[in-house]
This record gives sequence, C-alpha cells and structure tokens, in this order.
Amino acid sequence: MAERVIAIIPARGGSKGLPRKNVMPVAGRPLIAYPVSVALESGVCDRVIVTTDDAEIAAAARAAGAEVPFERPAEVSGDLATTEETLRHALLTYERMTGLTFDTCVFLTATGIFRRVEWLREVVRRLHADPALESVFVATATQKNFWHRGADGSFERILPWMRVYSNRQVRQSVYREDTGLACASRAWLWREGRRIGDKVDIVVNDDTAADIDIHTAFDLFLAEQAMRFRTGQK
Repeated sequence: MAERVIAIIPARGGSKGLPRKNVMPVAGRPLIAYPVSVALESGVCDRVIVTTDDAEIAAAARAAGAEVPFERPAEVSGDLATTEETLRHALLTYERMTGLTFDTCVFLTATGIFRRVEWLREVVRRLHADPALESVFVATATQKNFWHRGADGSFERILPWMRVYSNRQVRQSVYREDTGLACASRAWLWREGRRIGDKVDIVVNDDTAADIDIHTAFDLFLAEQAMRFRTGQK
C-alpha cells in the first residue's frame, strides 16, 4: 500500500521582524503561495495544509490551493511556540478531523521561496526508498570553519580537522539544516514532537538564492531582486 503523505506549512500572523510577511507579495504573489504551489506541483503530497491563526493568511493559502481546515490556537501561535509543537498539533488535529492516518510528513516554510520542486520530490522519494531512514531534508554545504563557546567560556573549533586550513575546493564540508526548504519525516516522529530523526539523508542545496530566508525587510528586498534577476525583469 502506498504511503500517505501530508505537507504542513506553518504561517502565523504575529511575525515581529517583518509584520505580515507571510502575505507580502514577491513577483505579485504572497509568500504563502510559494510553498503551497511547490507542494501541489510536486505530485507527492496527498494533502497540503496550512496551519495559521490569521484570517488573511488563511484566505491567501486557500486561494493558492491549500487546505486550511482549522484555526491554529494561541498556545501554538505565540513567539515561544516551537515548530515541533506546531507541526505535532497540526498533524494530530488533521488526523482527528479527517479520520486519516499519515505515514510521511513534509515540512515547508513560507519564508524560503526559491525551493525547487525537485527537492521536495527527492526528499520523499529517498525516504520511501529506504525504510531505515527517519528523515530526509535539504541542507546547504559549506567549507567554512565554525567555533562554539566551551564550558569555560573560551572559544573552540567545532571539529578538530578545522585546524587545518586549505583551499575550499579540497576541504571537507559541513552541512547546515535547511529543513524549511523541504523536509520529509516519518509521521511517528512528528507525533512524538520531533521534526527530524537520527537516521537521515541530505539533499544538498546548490542554489544560492535559496539561502534567502525572509524574516526582515532586507531579506524581502533581496528576494525581490533575486526574483527580478531570474525572470529577466529590470
């Protein structure tokens, strides 16, 4: 039997860094429309839902083709609510409302609008192809060094091999999670309140435009300029 897949896109109305960002237009479309259209175009999601506490966002999401089957309650809409709490609430609420049970959950955000539909297809394909995997998500490779503050307050390299400096072309890579671009996980993880598991695979983001994550007015400006560049507009 084919695995049942649900895509859940969180989009609350109370953004502080860029108020009303989820309905702000880029290239004539509100941000919330971008993940909805990719999820629908991918053909791998049986249901595409938006969880929101905001009527304007809900209307824009429905206009883009998503379901908005319930109003997101205040306890998972505040500044301190975690993504994991929001996803768990949305999955359990939708399953209870519909009587359906999902095997695979897909997470997308409205703030990353340059995701490729192929990434979404690939994270789902790899998860379904390998029963040992718990999550597959998009990540960005970097060859830069990273430091963290140790227990005594001093700074330490995260990995010992970062002591050796060499050209970017020959260095090892580290990978930054970009789960908002596309993440597929076993549904049981979400029911436990976990976004990703421990046994994972990564689809590498090789598109620098996809690094733009819209949380400030400057991010929005960058996204608009990148969209104009890509579409040949002046």
